[in-house]
Amino acid sequence: MQENLEVLRHSTAHVMAQAVKELYPEAKIAIGPAIENGFYYDFDYEPGFTEEDLPKIEEKMREIVNSDLPIVRTVMKKNDAIKLFEELKEPYKVEILNEIEEEEVSLYSQGNFTDLCRGPHVSSTGKIKAFKLLSIAGAYWRGDEKNKMLSRIYGTAFFDEESLKKYLNFLEEVKKRDHRRLGKELDLFSISDEVGPGLVIYHPNGAIIRYILEDFERKEHLKRGYKFVYGPHILKLDMWKRSGHYENYRENMFFTKVDEVEYGIKPMNCLSHIMVYKSAIRSYRDLPLRYFELGTVNRFEKSGVLHGLLRVREFTQDDAHIFLRQDQLKDEIKNILHFVKDVMSIFGFEYELEISTRPEKYIGSLDDWEKAENILREVLKEMEILYEVNEGEGAFYGPKIDVKLKDALGRKWQCATIQCDFALPERFDLYYVDKDGKRKRPVMLHRVILGAIERFIGILIEHYAGNFPVWLSPVQVIILNITEEQEDYAKRVYEKLLEEDIRVELDLRNEKLGFKVREATLRKIPYMLIIGKKEVEEEKLTVRARGKKEIKGVSVSEFIEILKDDIKNRR
Repeated sequence: MQENLEVLRHSTAHVMAQAVKELYPEAKIAIGPAIENGFYYDFDYEPGFTEEDLPKIEEKMREIVNSDLPIVRTVMKKNDAIKLFEELKEPYKVEILNEIEEEEVSLYSQGNFTDLCRGPHVSSTGKIKAFKLLSIAGAYWRGDEKNKMLSRIYGTAFFDEESLKKYLNFLEEVKKRDHRRLGKELDLFSISDEVGPGLVIYHPNGAIIRYILEDFERKEHLKRGYKFVYGPHILKLDMWKRSGHYENYRENMFFTKVDEVEYGIKPMNCLSHIMVYKSAIRSYRDLPLRYFELGTVNRFEKSGVLHGLLRVREFTQDDAHIFLRQDQLKDEIKNILHFVKDVMSIFGFEYELEISTRPEKYIGSLDDWEKAENILREVLKEMEILYEVNEGEGAFYGPKIDVKLKDALGRKWQCATIQCDFALPERFDLYYVDKDGKRKRPVMLHRVILGAIERFIGILIEHYAGNFPVWLSPVQVIILNITEEQEDYAKRVYEKLLEEDIRVELDLRNEKLGFKVREATLRKIPYMLIIGKKEVEEEKLTVRARGKKEIKGVSVSEFIEILKDDIKNRR
């Protein structure tokens, strides 16, 4: 079914290209593939397109669909196809054809529109029933910033209107949960071109969420026998050359020079942890050694892929590197997977696992790679965990288990990872003294649980739609008085909550209660305490919990117990 849906969407992309050519004959067509949830087509059109153009293009597409034009495949000599597209003044198709090695190519035609394509396609345009154009974006030709910026039109298509409607409703929900919009509304963070793309500035509300997550992480790691370390942000270039990062990862790195010596700004924390290991002679009895760092790293990401908190240039990882004997590998990987399970259950995430295997660019021996991949497979088999295989997507130094979270909308996000590395211990000549007195090479596990803190916060914002559970909420309680006569009691309640380490705000503004309630609701604060004349007389509270009925006559001590229970159980 998915393959057929891809055929339908690819065919719809051709219909869109035909509509654009009929409406804007001067537009040049580039490429138009089916993608995971729809399709796109890139156009070289000098004025560019706007959202206002989409209804017009859709209307023309419906005319083409209603015409039920046959979609005909033609096989042609490559040189003849080049001549054809030169006559049609389609330079992007000519460029593609010049790079094709085959002597013959396939073309698909419908009405007066012909496109270079391997296919397959539906038999006629009338087979396309339910579609919608969604958005417009810029895209460099072939993804290269040195090339011309093209206009990309995104759309989607389904076999029936009901499926299309369901997907469009899903997109509306995605839009409501967009962490960039909620981040601004809830005053969590900002990203400014004045500061630099992909660089996050946390505002007080966002900073407290980050603090809570990091504090939670520290406690969870201490419970599991990890030792805290910290490494510098820049290391000499020779270190990155020795590790293989310079050869295999330098396009993702930033570099600087100090006293005429070249340094690399760290994209990963592993090298400092290796140096901690090397700082003393290690015995087999010392292993496993688990080093943990909330380490801030910088990676060069192209501006076109930067996206709020989800793709940034500077981020902090809950990074750990575990040095251990080969006979300890399976148990340690199982411990990490249990760690992942415990943590993800707290946030309400389901997840799936993938094993990512050896990429084209790698270091280390093939024997070690095979050994590492087999260990990962055996662990998951022994734990009876299903997994997919992601061929060629391992780190350059070792294969890995990747954890794909599923959020409240069913979307998948890459966060936790466990990477099995035989190569870096070899390159840095790491060893431990075994019980026979001989030097042996340890293995190194690289792992994160939440992954990039920035990315995880972005995912949480969208997962919870900004309605953070009480333990994570920047402000847990807000106190609202009805008139100034209740100010003194409201202040006493406020001080009492502060003493109990509760994140509380006091709103004593001379505004109507309804106005203050609406404002607190928009801020998604879990609890409102409303204090009027009766509450002062009885020394009680009216408690309005998010999404629940109002409760009157609650004592301050009772409310503190309710709140602390929420926090303790991470609700």
